[in-house]
Amino acid sequence: MLSLDPSGPEWDCPLGSKDLEDEGPWGGGSGLPPTGCFPGSWRQDVGLDCKGSPEGTEARAWTVYYYSLLQSCLQQAGLPETQDRSQAPRTGCPGAEVTLCVLGSPSTFLPVLLEGGVQSPGNMLLCLSPAWLMKVPAPGQPGEAALLVLKAVSFHPGGLTFLDDFVPPRRATYFLAGLGLGPSRGREAAELARDLTCPTGASAELARLLEDRLLTRQLLAQQGGVAVPATLAFTYKPPGLLRGGDSSPGLRLVELSGKEGQETLVKEEVEAFLRSEALGDVLQVAVKLSGWRWRGRQALHLHPRAELGAVVNTVLALLEKLEEEESVLVEAVYPPVQLPCSDGPSPGPGLAVRICAVVCRTQGDRPLLSKVVCGVGRGDRPLRHHNSLPRTLEAALTAMLALEAGLSAEQRGGRRAHTDFLGVDFALTAAGGMLTPVALELNGGLCLEACGALEGLWAAPRLGPAADEAAAAPLVETMLRRSARCLMEGKQLLVVGAGGVSKKFVWEAARDYGLQLHLVESDPNHFASQLVQTFIHFDMTEHRRDEENARLLAELVRARGLKLDGCFSYWDDCLVLTALLCQELGLPCSPPAAMRLAKKKSLTQLHLLRHHGPPWPAPSLHAVPCCPLESEADVERAVHQVPLPGVMKLEFGAGAVGVRLVEDAPQCHEHFSRITRDLQGEADHPGIGLGWGNAMLLMEFVEGTEHDVDLVLFGGRLLAAFVSDNGPTRLPGFTETAACMPTGLASEQEAQMVQAAFRCCLGCGLLDGVFNVELKLTGAGPRLIEINPRMGGFYLRDWILELYGVDLLLAAVMVACGLRPALPTRPRARGHLVGVMCLVSQHLQALSSTASRETLQALHDRGLLRLNLLEEALVPGEYEEPYCSVACAGSSPTEARLRLLGLCQGLGIDGPSYPVAHFLSHFK
Repeated sequence: MLSLDPSGPEWDCPLGSKDLEDEGPWGGGSGLPPTGCFPGSWRQDVGLDCKGSPEGTEARAWTVYYYSLLQSCLQQAGLPETQDRSQAPRTGCPGAEVTLCVLGSPSTFLPVLLEGGVQSPGNMLLCLSPAWLMKVPAPGQPGEAALLVLKAVSFHPGGLTFLDDFVPPRRATYFLAGLGLGPSRGREAAELARDLTCPTGASAELARLLEDRLLTRQLLAQQGGVAVPATLAFTYKPPGLLRGGDSSPGLRLVELSGKEGQETLVKEEVEAFLRSEALGDVLQVAVKLSGWRWRGRQALHLHPRAELGAVVNTVLALLEKLEEEESVLVEAVYPPVQLPCSDGPSPGPGLAVRICAVVCRTQGDRPLLSKVVCGVGRGDRPLRHHNSLPRTLEAALTAMLALEAGLSAEQRGGRRAHTDFLGVDFALTAAGGMLTPVALELNGGLCLEACGALEGLWAAPRLGPAADEAAAAPLVETMLRRSARCLMEGKQLLVVGAGGVSKKFVWEAARDYGLQLHLVESDPNHFASQLVQTFIHFDMTEHRRDEENARLLAELVRARGLKLDGCFSYWDDCLVLTALLCQELGLPCSPPAAMRLAKKKSLTQLHLLRHHGPPWPAPSLHAVPCCPLESEADVERAVHQVPLPGVMKLEFGAGAVGVRLVEDAPQCHEHFSRITRDLQGEADHPGIGLGWGNAMLLMEFVEGTEHDVDLVLFGGRLLAAFVSDNGPTRLPGFTETAACMPTGLASEQEAQMVQAAFRCCLGCGLLDGVFNVELKLTGAGPRLIEINPRMGGFYLRDWILELYGVDLLLAAVMVACGLRPALPTRPRARGHLVGVMCLVSQHLQALSSTASRETLQALHDRGLLRLNLLEEALVPGEYEEPYCSVACAGSSPTEARLRLLGLCQGLGIDGPSYPVAHFLSHFK
């Protein structure tokens, strides 16, 4: 609990939410900063001046003040002093790196800054003065400007900070400012945030809406279903968003056309309000001014409910101070819920409790409760921070996001201006023996600072909450996500191979991200040909001619005059061709030799078996003995070299087509003959790699649970990894049956799987890209099944995006453009997904009736299941891939599993020949 005991005689609301930024220019004040505020010792001779952007005396004093405030915050958190590196400017890669810029009070934004230093080292920058930033017109975007960072304090892991100059300046990819309306830095910050090309997490226009108590209370009551204090509001020429709005229970709006001659109206309205049932048992009311101009700069007036004349006189006196779009509020003062003292009744006033919380915008513009902090103080005084329930808090941000969605770019302060986080102040009141949370106001920084203060209590001894509990973590993830979009908008990319229906999301996502796609595809009538900037029809089905085709395609690209930023593929058949084409065009990609190594399954295993290190542990520990098969003689030789039972599969196959468990030599010969007869070329089963031939391999069968590891690598460094679990397959086949994410493995086992996948990729020379690695966890550790040198297929991209807010497609295209993906270092799952695969051979009747595509889509749209369609037509066949994946979400694996099991039983997916409960048994 955080003790918040205000000692001053004036409070700005009946339940006490005083703005912590009301001193100085950030919050609207003016003049010189206070002096002698920060006990402690740190260097004073640091380079705070920004070359080419001199500051006046007052502005310079505030820069020194905020630098000292930062050092005091770091000192109290047990973190080292900022090191001055400004004499050796940083060069960087302008326009090609994430730059998260914060302009504001260090104490307010310290949680964000420290978390940013962990999630994106060196890219989280704090500017202590507007003079450290510069706006320049954006070419080709009239009315918008790029924001350049000339000087900043950069944040790194371990709380390390550096004072840096940037030559050339860094270009901001995300901007978050502490805003105010004062004559100094508040207005400068507001102007810097307006009409930027980069995403912004706040603007003066949005802040005015967010911190207008009357507007937000109406919004919360009407759209969020949130209880607010009983309020009577006299509004003078109210803004359009308040005019004509439906009244809410306990919230009465009286529109005034003038400020004079309102005595009779005011008396009638106040008298009716004081007698109304909306006030319940309240004994006091507060009268105050409301509007952006009065934020944190005025005291409220408390009156007994019975004193009608005093309330009326106060309202009339305050009316004289109103300007347009401002209000006078008369609101209920609820007695706080008081905590009992542990030692029995106390002669003093007792303790009262309030809680404040932070809610952040996450992937898909969904609200997420980030942190709740409890405040305790004297029971006879209002506290500064308050309480709520998680559902209520998220409803608050949902209502705010809905309001923003209806605003124009001008009303928001720019095309890219959005509210990415807010604080919600609530009070717990007791009525009728029940506790009720009452929303007081929304704010932009108060609650964030309170949460950071609590986290700071544990920083020095390193005893407190785990890092993944940081209040600012979801906000920083959103900053990174929006930065990635900013970096990629307008990029020109060549896509090699369009894929099937399961890859339709690529074209939708490209439009959403503002990517300019050019497509090379063998099918002249492919639906995607109408969805791209340029379509190049080119027959590339014969992949044994990839080197020649790469040269021809490079000539076609040059002939078309395409100015490409990158080239990539997510389609198995085209991966080697893509690497060769990138080599021809001088574009970033993993080496063709590495792609060839990963593409041919036996080559992968045999290469890694020879890779004994150092460093240790070597990839050879994870490889599995195998033999390539191109003839019956190879089969005969293999059965004496590879321990049986074994697994036979196509060398270049995909989707587990043709993969089979073989117990002895006769079964090996029989399966080899059947595959070489039935699957001879691309026409026999398109999309599973037969354009590479139908060679096979025999590998040792290893016992254990099967898992997928999806990796993001850049420059040979592991940026992110996501582990999922697979259910038991229907032997002797290996078609996937069920999956669960995130993994249920213990942390140590999960780390083993990630490191095994990472080492196997490095061992094959895969240094840059998004890769899918299939492994089994055995009693002796992880064993490699195969490496897919592209983004994970089936449902994986969708699930990772849903649970972690990380888009593997966006990461893949960033790597293809030579940009380091903007990813959180420790992505946290927001729930659990458990799913099953539907097969035409097993579910034709259900898929044609109770579980039809239309039925499944309707359930998906209602949020009852998650559908990923993998095939277009219900065509049964001996060599089949899954038709679709059906999944359910839950707060735990058990909840998701039980929901899914019930759904499958109701839809007819579960049955004797397809026992869903068995397939889900690994996830208990």
